[in-house]
Amino acid sequence: MERVLGVIDDDLAVRESLTALFEANGFAVHAFSKPQHFLESEFLRASGSAELDCLVVDLRLPGMTGVELQRHLSEREVDFPVIVITAFGEVRAAVEALKLGAEDFIEKPFDDDVLVTAVENAITRAETIRERTLQRRRAAERLATLSQREREILAQVAAGAPSKVIAHNLGISRRTVEIHRTNIMRKVNAQNLVELVGLAYQANYEPDEG
Repeated sequence: MERVLGVIDDDLAVRESLTALFEANGFAVHAFSKPQHFLESEFLRASGSAELDCLVVDLRLPGMTGVELQRHLSEREVDFPVIVITAFGEVRAAVEALKLGAEDFIEKPFDDDVLVTAVENAITRAETIRERTLQRRRAAERLATLSQREREILAQVAAGAPSKVIAHNLGISRRTVEIHRTNIMRKVNAQNLVELVGLAYQANYEPDEG
């Protein structure tokens, strides 16, 4: 599947160079001269999130700096990685960009291979994060059907407590605990205890939720 890269730089020569570089490395490149053009593009109009694998943005841009654009994107909770490039070695700007979640901050002139590698690594990390987020959301959805008592029991099951200990802790019979465990497995469609505990950890399960 072709990866999609956004490039924002007010220097035409840089835009053309980056476009050629990344197209040669298998990317579909969409280049913009100003942050406003990117914000007004089809990428952000529909859902507030761009269909990009990565965005490479220059620090010094007309109307809005690369860091200001990054802050704006952060407020919109876009989920693609951002790499900031600059010809100015500004430590403060670099720190701010990284605090806002930039994957990297690369000074011009940069080695082509270094930039390509940085983009590819950023995409890989972002894909891993998205997959984990999706797993957490799906796990949380499966656990959302549980009652408060079932949540209490699941929390102790996930902590490794046996049924007799759970029964003692909650002041109920062991048989009642076993019935609840069976109902929990059925509700969340878990095939075994390992899968059930895995769901709890995927969802960052909190015993006092609900």
